[in-house]
Amino acid sequence: MSVLEQLKQYTTVVSDTGDFETIAQYKPQDATTNPSLILAATQKPQYSSLLDDAISFGKSKSSNIDEQVEWAVDKLLINFGKEILKIVPGRVSTEVDARLSFCKKSTVAKALRLIQLYKDAGVDKERVLIKIASTWEGIHAAHELETKHGIHCNLTLLFGFPQAVACAEAGVTLISPFVGRIMDWYKNSTGKTYEAKEDPGVLSVSKIYNYYKQYGYKTIVMGASFRNTGEIKELAGCDFLTIAPKLLGELQEDNSPLERKLDPEKAKAQKIPKVEYFNNETSFRWEMNEDAMATEKLAEGIRNFAKDGCRLDSLLKEKL
Repeated sequence: MSVLEQLKQYTTVVSDTGDFETIAQYKPQDATTNPSLILAATQKPQYSSLLDDAISFGKSKSSNIDEQVEWAVDKLLINFGKEILKIVPGRVSTEVDARLSFCKKSTVAKALRLIQLYKDAGVDKERVLIKIASTWEGIHAAHELETKHGIHCNLTLLFGFPQAVACAEAGVTLISPFVGRIMDWYKNSTGKTYEAKEDPGVLSVSKIYNYYKQYGYKTIVMGASFRNTGEIKELAGCDFLTIAPKLLGELQEDNSPLERKLDPEKAKAQKIPKVEYFNNETSFRWEMNEDAMATEKLAEGIRNFAKDGCRLDSLLKEKL
């Protein structure tokens, strides 16, 4: 068996791409997208019809160019999501505009609009995860969406333990801790090269997984943003792992034995002190402030996703 086949025995494998062809090739359960992935996919001629449809939709919704752009972008996200759901049996993650990351009200409104557009396209909300940055405001927006509207959320750009704890307390469906980006920060800060088993990103996700299992939280831990297959192997057994096509290909070609690293029973045997953050904004913000890596990578991630969101706006505005 390939490492990918072995991994699927312990972990739900998710494809991290907007490219349908690669999704079909590796048969993942779910798929995740973000503005950067959608932007890259729109450059491919085979997806031009999805772009054209979004443009027509935007024009039909308003005479104001800025409103047309916003509607067209939202429809483009849904068009890609709908096509992806024809390939994966599970769910697709669709991201709220990163520029709304510090406004709970706007995040909730955008999520409700995306879910309505999915409904209009014949897609049930059970097959969608609304992807939101793990800011204080984002976590509280997700709590409202989950509890008041029954909308499942994927909290992304998660780098710090307080973010993970607050998400679990908020009852969100799934979190995406970013393994590779954590490692990038430590590598740049220390000049060290990390083996997979001592990789700071791997250690961070392992701690979150063990904490969740120890205290019985139902929130799914989905490791994301991998730099190499070694990181993935060290997290075998994690609830979900979202993996880029290049690394899925490497796992497919690798036939070495795979050992399960994360296990619920082993996690319950550990002693990690209980903490609370969802209802304590001061503690949440202070602990995030004390973690330079989490603070810097969260801010950087929001900026980069927002930048690609702006580029997507410009692309559609030009066509409109």
